[in-house]
Amino acid sequence: MPTFPDIIIYAIPFFIVAMLLELSLTLKEGLKAVKGYETKDALASIAMGLGNVFLGYFSKALVFLCFFLVYDNFRVFTIPVAWWSFILIFFADDFSYYWFHRISHECRLFWASHVVHHSSQHYNLSTALRQTWSGGFYSFVFWLWLPLLGFHPGMIVFQMSVSLLYQFWIHTETIDKMPKWFEAVMNTPSHHRVHHGSNPLYLDRNHAGILIIWDKLFGTFQPELKNEKVVYGLVKNINTYNPVKIAFIEWLHLFKDAFFGRKTLKDRWLYLMKPPGWKHDGSGQISDDLRKEWLKKK
Repeated sequence: MPTFPDIIIYAIPFFIVAMLLELSLTLKEGLKAVKGYETKDALASIAMGLGNVFLGYFSKALVFLCFFLVYDNFRVFTIPVAWWSFILIFFADDFSYYWFHRISHECRLFWASHVVHHSSQHYNLSTALRQTWSGGFYSFVFWLWLPLLGFHPGMIVFQMSVSLLYQFWIHTETIDKMPKWFEAVMNTPSHHRVHHGSNPLYLDRNHAGILIIWDKLFGTFQPELKNEKVVYGLVKNINTYNPVKIAFIEWLHLFKDAFFGRKTLKDRWLYLMKPPGWKHDGSGQISDDLRKEWLKKK
């Protein structure tokens, strides 16, 4: 069995140095009020990241188990661990990530864990560490087709870590724009700032992991506009720095909506499957509704 290093653990010192460098740059440029760190917010993000790493030991065990069950019993091909297979899995993993990320914004069951990453009203490298405590236990379903195809589970998990590591540096405002050719193909700070925006125009856009081409291909791309400053956070912010609340508050809201009150069985199911904001009585607004309403006012 091939072995691959846990690059996220090895990258922790790099995360710390990069955050200190970003902080020093914002202070040096006098941008603290706009781009700086808010202490409680940054500490909450770091706490979420540490919790994610700890729980990752358990979720990765489940992921490996499921991947190996598929790989050992149902794989169609056997793809060797070779230089060319790493090229293939780079694109396959990034494609999987795009659909996982998009569905996490369009299905409340997945949003319940992904909302954690969008809960900060600040945008800096510490925000990248604000990771879910629950998503790792079920989001891997979007990658099950890879061991079925014949990719080794070790390769898959390694490439998933590479994608996560890449996405760390794009959580910053200290970089405005990358060269045009890079912006055209790759996910960048500018593209990802849009993704973290609560502005109606920016909601549910730019779901890319490494390559922005998927958003352009499937109609979810939105460039960052100079005349539409990104407002970070959620449509309805949770306003807490408590890591436990950040991790589970949306789960509580979801279970309340789905399993309490007088509703049909169909409506209870739809609360799990419909986008955030959907209400069975028609009183809710999903992101498409908010965007249409905003565009009418323009």
